[in-house]
Amino acid sequence: MRRYVLHNPFNIYHFEASDWEHPVHKHTYYEIIFILRGKGIHNINGNTYTYTKGDVYLLGPEDFHDFDIEETTEFCFIRFNESYSKTTSSLADKQWQHVLELLLFTSSQSRGTIVHDKFEKQKLHQLLSVLESEYDNPPSAHFELIRDSLMRSIMTILARNLSPQPHFKPELQDSIEAMLRFIKQNIYQPNKLTIDHIAEQFHLAPAYVSIFFKKHTGESLKQYIIKHRIKLVETRLLYSQMTLTEIADEFGFTDESHFCKQFRQYTGVNPSTFRKNGQTFQ
Repeated sequence: MRRYVLHNPFNIYHFEASDWEHPVHKHTYYEIIFILRGKGIHNINGNTYTYTKGDVYLLGPEDFHDFDIEETTEFCFIRFNESYSKTTSSLADKQWQHVLELLLFTSSQSRGTIVHDKFEKQKLHQLLSVLESEYDNPPSAHFELIRDSLMRSIMTILARNLSPQPHFKPELQDSIEAMLRFIKQNIYQPNKLTIDHIAEQFHLAPAYVSIFFKKHTGESLKQYIIKHRIKLVETRLLYSQMTLTEIADEFGFTDESHFCKQFRQYTGVNPSTFRKNGQTFQ
């Protein structure tokens, strides 16, 4: 499957199409997709959703999708990668951290468009219009401040529509989405992702955790955790100046040697070669 790469931390792609020319694909980045007009089918992760004017989708690096366009459609894609989200979140307060966690570490695509209320859609499209206007103008000293303020507003509205209470709820602990969210939130702390710890968190027998996870995802728990961690590591290698030691420390590897060994085991190359060649792990 093709994987598209974003070479800048942030961009906006606005276009219209009568036929979708891209194959089913994944990305190395996040994207917020606005449907400005038109209608058709949005195929996401093997699920099919009808789309129409005003719909808004949020896709992450591991989501795969394409469109079947029934009526000429005007799209606007806001695309940003992990380095952008980490930069904005590092300056944010705890409430903003909750918003980012909800949006970026939760699988939101089992429900299609995030926003259904027409007034919420209007607010988002107005914010998008201002953001595009600033993006299309010659760069100014204030652009990044304005961009980040508008992105905060857009993402906060999305979070509000995704879940009225952006906190982990005990009653959701038996759902696979809650488990996926827990894994992604704790991906930097391997000690919290052991079978025993996850079993305790979700009130399951340790022997049943792996069975439950594979039943609902088709993939083993261990493989999922490793692949997700490797994907985030790839982003650090491609889009940051962090040293191998700093990356190893961030993701909880024992040391740089342990990090390099596991990365090579699952990608076939060492981190330095990957960074030099700009490869992606499929």
